[in-house]
Amino acid sequence: MENKLTHGSIAKSLVVFTIPLILSGMFQQIFNWVDAFIVGNIDGELALAGIGSTTSIYNLFVTVIVGFTSGISVLTAQIFGKGEKERIKNILSTFTLLLGIVFFTVAVLGSLFTYEILTALDTPINIIGIAKEYMQLLMIGIPCLAVYNVYSAVLRGLGDSKAPFLSVLVCSIVNAVLDILFVIVFRFGAAGAAAATAISQATMAVFIIVYAVRKYPVLRYQVNRKAFDKSIMTKGLKFGLPPAVQAGTVSVGNIILQRFMNGFGEQTVAAITTAYRVDSVIILPIVNFGLGIATIVAQNIGAGNKSRAQKVLKIGIMMIAVISVCLTLFVLVIGADLIEMFGLTKESVEIGKSFFSAVASCYIVYGFAMALRGYLEGVGDMLFSGTAGIVSLVVRIILSYALVSYFGDMIIAYAEMLSWIALFVLYLIRLVAKQMLSTAITK
Repeated sequence: MENKLTHGSIAKSLVVFTIPLILSGMFQQIFNWVDAFIVGNIDGELALAGIGSTTSIYNLFVTVIVGFTSGISVLTAQIFGKGEKERIKNILSTFTLLLGIVFFTVAVLGSLFTYEILTALDTPINIIGIAKEYMQLLMIGIPCLAVYNVYSAVLRGLGDSKAPFLSVLVCSIVNAVLDILFVIVFRFGAAGAAAATAISQATMAVFIIVYAVRKYPVLRYQVNRKAFDKSIMTKGLKFGLPPAVQAGTVSVGNIILQRFMNGFGEQTVAAITTAYRVDSVIILPIVNFGLGIATIVAQNIGAGNKSRAQKVLKIGIMMIAVISVCLTLFVLVIGADLIEMFGLTKESVEIGKSFFSAVASCYIVYGFAMALRGYLEGVGDMLFSGTAGIVSLVVRIILSYALVSYFGDMIIAYAEMLSWIALFVLYLIRLVAKQMLSTAITK
């Protein structure tokens, strides 16, 4: 396994490493689009609102998994940068076992108490039945998603961003075929879309495991090796828990905000959740460039090349600024057309269009925040990164409730924009403080 991220052109490394991540993220989001697109056009806006009302609670589990494994990816990159390849196998086996057990338990409990959760979220009564059935089936795929993300994180840490893309590509194809079969042919509605997603996630997990053990002999499990390493677990928790806690807290905050959004009625729920589906795909280049910065910085820090790590941040910021401006223009031109594809009413499309017009203007701020976050996480400053995310969320929640009487449902967009600004400021202050401390120590 040759380390390809500690030498050569930084810009080229960022592009080559990040493009597969962007594509894999796009396919992952698009297969969620397929659910919404097919159900919305076949079963109508009410069914689409039912799916949308489960988004925040399901994302709680998904973002905790992704948050935790992002820390594992940074740890893997640093260890790989040091040349300690044998320890990577211990990372993989320890956290596959740990997260697999944890999220199997979560899936069982989530399925048992789905109705109570949706009731607590003030889900409108006319969509709660659809939401319950959809979410219970969706929970089946959670353990598979946990295993997939552990393997994906370790492979990213090794500099292999193609594996997640290929896995998600297979998953997306399976999901699209099953959606057509279950929803259009058999008319299973939202439940059919959920079953298609769960089956495709299991397929994705199997694919990435087979890929990893075939391509990387060092990742193959050996019977005479212990599967669980306590020292690796301890170190992994230091890297993984801060982003997991941040992601979980943000998701809990989003659940609070989902309840806040539900108060505007099913039309706003359908419009804004659909807009978020589109937005989550559009900002993927920004998010994944941040991940690319984190991985390349981590490998260079592991290799003891701090000056190159700092250059990664500078080049990354310039590249992410260009990307952000292009995405803003893209959304302003065709954002409403993308929302309209999901079978919403004209009134709902207008709500979604207004949302897009607001948040797109702040993409560049979000881009700068993700670049700074990537650098800080790459050098191992996971705790501050997680704390800043939580503070940003608190800002968003407070502003949502405090200003709703002035801006109505548009406060959902304005509060998010202001939370991005807060996040950027916090990361910038931290970066400047670390650089000043480093200069003082050098002197």
